[in-house]
Amino acid sequence: MKTSMLTLILGVALVLAFPAEAGTRLQPVPILMYHVISSPPANAAYAELYVPRAAFAAQVGWLAAHHYHAVTLQQAFDAWRGAARLPSKPIIFSFDDGYLSQVRSALPILKARHWAGVLNLEVRNLQPVWGIRPPGVRKLIAAGWEIDAHTLTHRDLTTVDATRLREEVAGSRAAIRKRFGVPVNFFCYPAGRYDETVIAAVQQAGYLGATTTRYGLARPGELYTLARVRVNGSDGMRGLAAKLEALAT
Repeated sequence: MKTSMLTLILGVALVLAFPAEAGTRLQPVPILMYHVISSPPANAAYAELYVPRAAFAAQVGWLAAHHYHAVTLQQAFDAWRGAARLPSKPIIFSFDDGYLSQVRSALPILKARHWAGVLNLEVRNLQPVWGIRPPGVRKLIAAGWEIDAHTLTHRDLTTVDATRLREEVAGSRAAIRKRFGVPVNFFCYPAGRYDETVIAAVQQAGYLGATTTRYGLARPGELYTLARVRVNGSDGMRGLAAKLEALAT
């Protein structure tokens, strides 16, 4: 297994062929991790996953005032391999699972800046009343958002058998591509849970990279374990600013 993993990783490295003189082209990029963009209900089990709309708007405003510019993960990947250029201070807005608030709140706030986000879609969330629903996904796509896969049912992929692993990883990509006609080039590990077997399944399914819940900046040498910056409900504008300023030092 370890030999197979090494072969796959080396293969990705050879395809990307990063030259030593790449300089700022290989700069790390902060990927913000959001979930629900609304105030938490009184009985919320995970209240920190809720960022109130006003707090989100303040964070976006602070980022714009400090010369950040939103890009998608595909744009960052393309820049890392030398096929595109990034703004001087790129940042990625990623939203996990698929919630109505991501369309109702995050979309208009980002759209006002002509910015797009990245939706890590759990396919099951197309069904419930509180889920994002297909028309909402199409609104995001029309606004330039990237749609990536977050499995079919948000299972801990380190605990499932080979058949279920393939269904959750490759099956979610196929389902989203068929439903919405988008590339789905990146994967997001549910609850940040992964191991060598899971990474191999992600690579075999054709994804170009994958995001985790590991804290830090996303770097081109870690395409299948990309770090992110979790944004908690209690962070507010100052908390997010402090996180980004600390990571930049």
